[in-house]
Amino acid sequence: MGEYKTSRRSMLKYGAGVLLSAAAVPLLSACGGTAAQSKGPLKLKMSSSMSGQPGNAHSTWFNKFQTTLKDKVGEAVTVDYFPNSQLGDEAKMVQQLRLGAADMMISGSSIWSQVAPEFGVLDMGYIFESWDAVGKSLDAGAGDKLSAILKDKGGAQIIGWAYNFGARNMLTKSAVAKPTDLHGLKIRTLQAPEVIDTVNLMGAVATPLPTTEVYTSLQTGLIEGLGHDAPTILQNKWYETAKHLALTEHIFNPLTIVIADTTLSKIPSEHRDAFMSAAQDATDYQRTQAVDAEKKAMTQLQAKGVTITKVDKAEFKNLVSPLWEKFTGEHAAAKPILDAILKQG
Repeated sequence: MGEYKTSRRSMLKYGAGVLLSAAAVPLLSACGGTAAQSKGPLKLKMSSSMSGQPGNAHSTWFNKFQTTLKDKVGEAVTVDYFPNSQLGDEAKMVQQLRLGAADMMISGSSIWSQVAPEFGVLDMGYIFESWDAVGKSLDAGAGDKLSAILKDKGGAQIIGWAYNFGARNMLTKSAVAKPTDLHGLKIRTLQAPEVIDTVNLMGAVATPLPTTEVYTSLQTGLIEGLGHDAPTILQNKWYETAKHLALTEHIFNPLTIVIADTTLSKIPSEHRDAFMSAAQDATDYQRTQAVDAEKKAMTQLQAKGVTITKVDKAEFKNLVSPLWEKFTGEHAAAKPILDAILKQG
């Protein structure tokens, strides 16, 4: 598995692949993985935890990518999509990609902090003001720095930074307009340290739970709210129990589109630039859909009886911002990443 040629634009944006050690090759072969170069059409698999329904953040990226890739390379390289965690949950897929036993994955950035803690920088509250700021920061250098860390520690690389379809806001049973309104409320969060810290600093009691347990936990009173984007709230019908949405916009989590290094090295050299270009086209397109998707979901939530309240984000930001220095003090490699983000903000 030698080095591959790529365009200067792709190299600057995504970096060069990190090859697995020779000791891993037998494992890849045993798993039906990506060690050997295919002589015929190359068929890859992509994992997603979201539903396969068109119009969500994951499927919007993949459908555009699939169409664009076919236009560029025909059937020479194809990618099959496996939504609903059919290939395994995200934690499992992260390990599979590291070993080269899986091909591609689309997910939120938070899951990668389990192999590269520096990714937690993106989970800290109030480092971004908008999706536009997310894109500018990642495209201007922060994304390259994180990609390099993932290649070094994760045996994979990021081929696109897409957007979730909305910022994380607070959906609660009682109205929230200021930090004191959150005091003592049990709020469901991701199992991600910086997300947990952010919600606690905002005044709530962070309560990590799987997505599948949120609906019943709201019903039984185990939690009194959650932090999530509007389309996901709508899709999971969490509004049926919690009727107040505070626009805290505390976290803007980007999506990562990741490919195993061994898979990328298996793509025939004459198609690699086209493959990367298709990923970039899909990312550019998907980003344009995010803001409209959030607005549409907000309108639908209001129609279903949800009260949407604007808040003074500066009050929450003042409470959360001490986390930034704490995190970069513990993870020195994250300091230039945070600096690059705040510079663009």
